[in-house]
Amino acid sequence: MTVRIKEISKFDLKEPTLIEGFPGVGLVGTISASYIVEKLKMEPLGYIISEKFPPIAAVHNYIPLHPARIYKSKKHNLVVLFSEFTIPMGVIHHLTSEIIEWSTEHKVSSIFSLGGISIEAEQKEVFGIASTAELAKKLESSGIKRIKEGATTGVSGVLLAECATRGFPAASLLAEAKPDFMDPLAAAMVLDKLKLLMDLDLDTTELVNESKTIESKIKGIMENAKVAHDHYKKVEGLGPMYQ
Repeated sequence: MTVRIKEISKFDLKEPTLIEGFPGVGLVGTISASYIVEKLKMEPLGYIISEKFPPIAAVHNYIPLHPARIYKSKKHNLVVLFSEFTIPMGVIHHLTSEIIEWSTEHKVSSIFSLGGISIEAEQKEVFGIASTAELAKKLESSGIKRIKEGATTGVSGVLLAECATRGFPAASLLAEAKPDFMDPLAAAMVLDKLKLLMDLDLDTTELVNESKTIESKIKGIMENAKVAHDHYKKVEGLGPMYQ
């Protein structure tokens, strides 16, 4: 099986930070990573391909694009990698190895994985897992609650475990998110914590407003569904001739 990162422009960064976001709970990873790319006006650096990836192209602003892409920002010394489709289970280990080898070759200084987590907490917060003691201290000083026991899955989980084995600085930031639909508010929470860790100038107001819009729409859908259900029950009670 082949998983390859193909570069389409010159890599001109010096020991950059790499941020990755893959689809998961609340689509937090993909939303967060793509938001960074858009707001920081990052340039295309490359894309990821595999014969095991679904045969699709993402279309944005009329342009067909590879759905798993990499961007760069020389100004912020930053690389962002994200996917718009769920990575197949059989590819996860191969993709993780490719990301680590690519990061080592390009002297990436640290990796941050962004995602969501489905847990019941008293209030929404961001949780974190770090591969090194030094990075763990940074998470705590930024108000990120570290996870002591549990499991993290997918590319981010395998990547984090491998980085811990190698002593490579990596951390996973996970915001409590709604599992049944995309959660821009959780993405905003993750990015607000990332800003503290990286000293990034990034306004997340749009994500917060988008979350309010989505919640309002979903509330309306649920109310309409309830009205329809109540109406159906009323008709049902009229007798067989109306069924």
